[in-house]
Amino acid sequence: MNTMNKQTNNPLLPEDLRRFNPVTVIGAGVIGISWTALFLAKGLEVRVNDVRPDLEEVVHEGIKQIIPTLRELGLPTEGLTNRLVIEQNLERALDGAAVVQENGPERIGFKQELYNQIEQFVNRETLLFSSSSGLKASDISEQMEDPEHMLIGHPFNPPHLVPLVEIVPGKNTSSSAVEKAVAFYEALGKHPLVLKKEIPGFVANRLQSALFREAIHLVLEGVVSIKDLDEIVTSSIGLRWAAGGPFLTFHLGGGKGGFPAFLKHLGPGMEALWDNLGSPRLDETTIQSLSEQANSSFGNISEKQLEEERDRRQLYVLHALNEKK
Repeated sequence: MNTMNKQTNNPLLPEDLRRFNPVTVIGAGVIGISWTALFLAKGLEVRVNDVRPDLEEVVHEGIKQIIPTLRELGLPTEGLTNRLVIEQNLERALDGAAVVQENGPERIGFKQELYNQIEQFVNRETLLFSSSSGLKASDISEQMEDPEHMLIGHPFNPPHLVPLVEIVPGKNTSSSAVEKAVAFYEALGKHPLVLKKEIPGFVANRLQSALFREAIHLVLEGVVSIKDLDEIVTSSIGLRWAAGGPFLTFHLGGGKGGFPAFLKHLGPGMEALWDNLGSPRLDETTIQSLSEQANSSFGNISEKQLEEERDRRQLYVLHALNEKK
C-alpha cells in the first residue's frame, strides 16, 4: 500500500514544528495510533508503518475514537487525516522523515534489528525516538552504526492526553539530539523531562510498579477488593499527587518545619512499614484470582465506555491543573 503521493503539506504548521516535519510512526498499536492522532492534530504530516494487513482500517478507526478527546483539548480535528499516509513498506515510510516515533514490541532483539533497518533509510539528523516503556536506548542502539540521534521518548498512555514524556538518552546519544527532543515534545504541548541516568523502567513506570505491587498484595491478602482499592487511590493519594507530587505533599505534611520535620517525626514509622510491604508473584494462581476480581468489577462494562470515562476524568484534572498556571 503506497499513498506517498498525497498532498500533505500544511502551510499553517506552527514554526516551532516545521523542522520536525514529517513524522514517521512505526507500530500501529494503542500507543502508535494515539501518537499519530496527536501529531496530526498539531499539523504534522504523519506516515504510519506496520506490517498488519488491516493497517488502514485500524488506524482510521483508532483516530476516529480519539477525535472527541482532541476536541476537548482544544485541538483542531477538521480534515485530520488529510496529512495521514499509510505505508506498509518501511523504506518508503521513512523517506525524508525528520522524526521517527517507534512503538514496536518490547523485545530487545526485535528493536535492535528494527533500528538497524531504520538507520539505512534516514539521514544522520533524523531524530529516532522509541516509546519503549523500559528498555534502555543504549541497549536498543547497541548494533547501530550511528546511535547519536537515537533515544527514548517514553509517553504515559494515552500519549494524546497525558502530558508526560520521559526523555532518556543512551550512552551514545548526542546532547544536540536531547535538546531537539525537548524542543519537539514541547512544541507538541507535552511535558518532557530528561532523566539524568538510564535505568530499566525509567521513573513513572517504576513508581507505578511499586504501588501496583503493594496493591496486588493487599488484594491477595483479602484486605480490600480491586474496586475498593481503586477508589482509595483516586480518593486520596491520586488526588493529592496530581496536585503536588509525593515530595511536595510530605514537605507540606511537615508543617512549618517542612520536609526535614516530616522525616524526623513520620519518617521512622514509614521506614518500618517498608519492611512489611508485600512481594507477590504473578504466578498462575495470582493471575487467575486477580482476573476473576477484575472481570467481576469491570467485565460488564465495555472497553470503549471505560476508556471514555477515564479520558473524561483525566480531562477534568488536566483542565483544573492548567487553570492554576
